[in-house]
Amino acid sequence: MSIVQTLLPQLDHEMGTTRRILEVVPNTDAEWKPHPKSSTLRNLVAHIATFPLWQKLVAERAELDLGLPENASVAQVPFTSRDELIERFDRDAREARTALEPMSDEAMRERWSLKNRGATVLSLPRVAVLRGFILSHMIHHRGQLTVYLRLLDVPLPSVYGPTADSR
Repeated sequence: MSIVQTLLPQLDHEMGTTRRILEVVPNTDAEWKPHPKSSTLRNLVAHIATFPLWQKLVAERAELDLGLPENASVAQVPFTSRDELIERFDRDAREARTALEPMSDEAMRERWSLKNRGATVLSLPRVAVLRGFILSHMIHHRGQLTVYLRLLDVPLPSVYGPTADSR
């Protein structure tokens, strides 16, 4: 079994779980945050929604320099409405899967670099970037989002099993 064949089911599962959480994000309360040092709900949700795009970029490029003007929009997409965000998330997830499916084990082992104005921030094999920097990062922020939603009294769907709201 190839590296991609082992990775895709995990990505599919986590994208589905993330989508279920995004589906319950209220269109109101976008500027709410649980603490003055925390991100707003708007910024957290927008950040989470970029992870499928990042998957696609890792598959299609050898590096990404966020310090270049043409890449500035990659770091954060705007949160205008839940429906628009989910539509973009779904599209990017489909495109990411399509870009990843044909990748060879050799391509998955090649280094991928994240840069900022030419300075390397991160450089790891693609598979490590996908599993660690993207997937684990998304799961971390999705967990944050579930706390935000709980504090806003939004019923939570199942994540890795039932929640207090889905029993």
